[in-house]
Amino acid sequence: MAGAQAQGFKFSNEDETAKADRAAEAQRQAKVQSQLATPCRDKIKNQKIMVLIGEDRNGVIFASQASYSSHVGAINDRLQSLGLKTYTQEQIRKQVAQAEIDAYFKNDPDAAISASKRLAAQYILRGVIATQAGRNAIINVNQVSISMNFTLTGANGRMISQSSARNESYAGRDTSGMALTLINERADEVVAQLYTDYCGKAGVR
Repeated sequence: MAGAQAQGFKFSNEDETAKADRAAEAQRQAKVQSQLATPCRDKIKNQKIMVLIGEDRNGVIFASQASYSSHVGAINDRLQSLGLKTYTQEQIRKQVAQAEIDAYFKNDPDAAISASKRLAAQYILRGVIATQAGRNAIINVNQVSISMNFTLTGANGRMISQSSARNESYAGRDTSGMALTLINERADEVVAQLYTDYCGKAGVR
């Protein structure tokens, strides 16, 4: 009987955890929808945004844009669906040298200004995504965690918005695929924060 009661208590805990998770997700989605309802003037929407994404590997940023098409797409596609004007990776690679992008991720402000001028971009969205994959020794399964940090600035370096998110999960053999899934699960809230700040602050002196 005691065993049955203990087991029942466990199920009860699991139910409460599931309820809390659903409530947190509902709250997150409500916030996203509220932010996406921010009015955005056509003049602001039609300005160009250059999206650059790098990967943090043990404190070193790797920024070869050709390597992160799926990561860029997770953000870029959402921005474009909201009516914002962003450059494709191909357009960026054709007009901006990789050395210039690398310098930008090393916090070289002149590189940022030079890169934006080449594309006549009014804004730069800089994203850094860190992915960690490892083995959980206790239950013997792979686990993946990601963190995303985005900064939106004017071409002159003026800060417009900062947005970040974290996510983690157990995974099978395809840890890189799970990392992309985790990014997509949190991309909406990152984009919503960037969108509401952009529409509210861009063009404001």
